[in-house]
Amino acid sequence: MEEQKQKITVQASVTASIEKVWEYWTKPEHIIHWNFASPEWHSPAAENDLRENGRFSYRMEAKEGGIGFDFEGTYDRVKPHQRIDYTLGDDRKVTVMFRKEGEKTSVEEIFEAEDSHSIEMQKTGWQAILDNFKFYVENN
Repeated sequence: MEEQKQKITVQASVTASIEKVWEYWTKPEHIIHWNFASPEWHSPAAENDLRENGRFSYRMEAKEGGIGFDFEGTYDRVKPHQRIDYTLGDDRKVTVMFRKEGEKTSVEEIFEAEDSHSIEMQKTGWQAILDNFKFYVENN
């Protein structure tokens, strides 16, 4: 029997239309500006084939060099302006939901935890990336 992985949720309320939020979440020319957890990191490249069975790959690197990794996976389900489900390279599942809330758009990510880092560290990292996304959308 397969062990149930713990799920972690992060959320942000973005002051922007759902159309703008969707575009900035899914277009590589925007992804490279927000997809990192701290100012010491950046995302120099992003590729995104946004369709069921399409693949994505976002490069994350320390600005000073030395360390980096590719955040990549395959889309399982894409419902424009509503939901994206994908599977990461290590087989963990992620769901991203977009909801219009008046003048704002709620973005909620639910992801399966991995075993190498604490739950709190994972939640903090994913929330930091989502906070970067919110800042980028609201200021561009």
